Amino acid sequence: MSTLLIIVIVGLLTGIAIAIVSRLFGTAADPMEENLKALLPGANCGGCGFAGCSGYAKALAEGTAKPGLCAAQKAEDLEKMVAMLGVAAEAKEPLVAVVMCNGDDINASRQAQYNGINDCRNAAIVAGGAKTCVFGCLGLGSCARVCPFGAIEITEHHIAVVHRELCRGCGRCVQVCPKKLIRLVPKSAEVNVLCSNPMKGPAKFKACKAACIGCGKCVREAPDNMHIDTGTSLAKVNYENPPSEALANVCPTHALRKQID
Repeated sequence: MSTLLIIVIVGLLTGIAIAIVSRLFGTAADPMEENLKALLPGANCGGCGFAGCSGYAKALAEGTAKPGLCAAQKAEDLEKMVAMLGVAAEAKEPLVAVVMCNGDDINASRQAQYNGINDCRNAAIVAGGAKTCVFGCLGLGSCARVCPFGAIEITEHHIAVVHRELCRGCGRCVQVCPKKLIRLVPKSAEVNVLCSNPMKGPAKFKACKAACIGCGKCVREAPDNMHIDTGTSLAKVNYENPPSEALANVCPTHALRKQID
């Protein structure tokens, strides 16, 4: 008997054995859990804090989680879930991802060319990446590839940008960025400081013309909405009381700006 035939027979017998064991000892699916899972988007992004949609549905059915934790869930499906469970939804402000970098090929200079694997983590290992600013976006698209909603675009000038109307705030891009440049911020924030370089103003401006130089103009204009972070000398948005889009006009380097709509 040939080796291939033996492998095929063993595989068939194993499959039959598994089917018999599953039939005899398997647990029946919880109808409530299945109905709840059907009301979830199936993105399995983990933004709710559970292991995918199945994990969240199980927790909901067991009463250990509340509806409203899924950032990607449709409003009408959330209403059905609330009615099904008879409990109020968890209050949660909508969040969107923001790439805290404005250093595309137009604004930022390069110290070298990178010709390796098209992945941000691999590129970051090589001297921190090809850009002169080692704190900047590498623009190789690792964040875009893990986004389950197609919300992240890599522009022709090699920088990642988030489309607010598509982003559901799941946070998968936050986890994959080796530079820790992506943050989840309240969707109500119209502008953000798109710079993460903690160096002194002249040094960072030499590497990137769109860097936040910590001049403080935005803070003086809107002290209730902005502040200077003493550890990084970067201007920061007070996300509990974010400024309007008009404040971006006072920034001399355009580091304070709006994301793509």
